[in-house]
Amino acid sequence: MAGEAIRLIAGLGNPGTEYARTRHNAGFMFVEELARRHGANFRSEPRHKAEVARARIADADVWLVKPMSYMNHSGDPTRSIATFYKVPVESLLVAYDELDFAPGVVRLKQGGGAAGHNGMRSMIAQMGDAFWRLRIGIGHPGNRALVLDYVLGRPTPADTRLIEAAIAQAADAIPVLLRDGAQIAMNRLHTQDTSGTPPG
Repeated sequence: MAGEAIRLIAGLGNPGTEYARTRHNAGFMFVEELARRHGANFRSEPRHKAEVARARIADADVWLVKPMSYMNHSGDPTRSIATFYKVPVESLLVAYDELDFAPGVVRLKQGGGAAGHNGMRSMIAQMGDAFWRLRIGIGHPGNRALVLDYVLGRPTPADTRLIEAAIAQAADAIPVLLRDGAQIAMNRLHTQDTSGTPPG
């Protein structure tokens, strides 16, 4: 089976030390893990308002991107880079935090809506909705009024271990996605649930 032609992976988050390692920065943590594994180094690209790294993964050149525009405007830097490198929307993968999944759950899919995520709302407004999504579970505080403080806070040590394990599994799946295709990558990823809840 032919692999997916992913050429750009954007991880969503907020810049600045006050947001580092917060739940909302799970997307940043994911692309940083990919860069670490594949020997890539992020560099600042002020004209794109982003940090960018070039990685060689499964014999493919892939751009890793961290938008530096804050979450609500993530689509602007991503569109700027995609346009500059002539990357079609179907070759874009966006990694981000998912309130509706427990820590330890990670899911891959193509297309869909924003589901209330401001970063995804910006991405869809700028890029359309045909890109790939990697949703990294961070859990839900149980009350909508608590969501903002929750996502901008740091997870508990137990949740941190689950989120980091899910990110590691997702990073394992990217070479499979590029080499063998989405179905095989999803089958592998969606059966390796570290949260203790059934895959779904």
